Amino acid sequence: MAGQEVARPGAISVVSLGGAALADCLDAIAGLRIEVFRAWPYLYDGTLAYEQRYLAEFGRAKDALVVVARDGGAIVGAATAAPLTGHTPEFAALFAARGFDAERTFYCGESVLLPDYRGRGIGHAFFDLREAHARTCTGPRERFTQIAFCGVVRAPEDPRTPNDYTPLDAFWRKRGYSPVEGLVGSYSWKEIGAESGTEKAMQFWIKAL
Repeated sequence: MAGQEVARPGAISVVSLGGAALADCLDAIAGLRIEVFRAWPYLYDGTLAYEQRYLAEFGRAKDALVVVARDGGAIVGAATAAPLTGHTPEFAALFAARGFDAERTFYCGESVLLPDYRGRGIGHAFFDLREAHARTCTGPRERFTQIAFCGVVRAPEDPRTPNDYTPLDAFWRKRGYSPVEGLVGSYSWKEIGAESGTEKAMQFWIKAL
């Protein structure tokens, strides 16, 4: 599906990228990820070099998908997806313990969108494209039967929570996803103001394909 335009919410185009087209956009997508994830609830203190390596590896993975939202020539949003065992194989045992086959699970990775472009249907377009792509792919054991993503777990009483922060739970539930009790993994990253990276709990949400 690389290079195919799949949605046009308002004047914004949402397209999938691969090959040379993705390579040409790596710096822009990397910078966007750093900017968006710097805000609550991630507080990510990322580096351009790490982001470029991550995206380049992601783009080479089997059945991986990278989509971007463009306003004219500017990239204002991006999302990723890939088979779970190709993206994060260390989570296979975690999924198995909760009764899910990791080899038949597609994983929606990051979705990042500049604040001024939220509320225009672009987030739905990101999910529409990734879910449709997952249904066309065949994993190690035939088709994928579920699609998942994860979000960072923050304490409700965390004093760093902005007064105007609204969790995305309602949006995710509207898309048909549900959090699975006990299906919690972790990722490590360096937060703003921290000296080094620390592990963060990540709650997985799942939807049947």
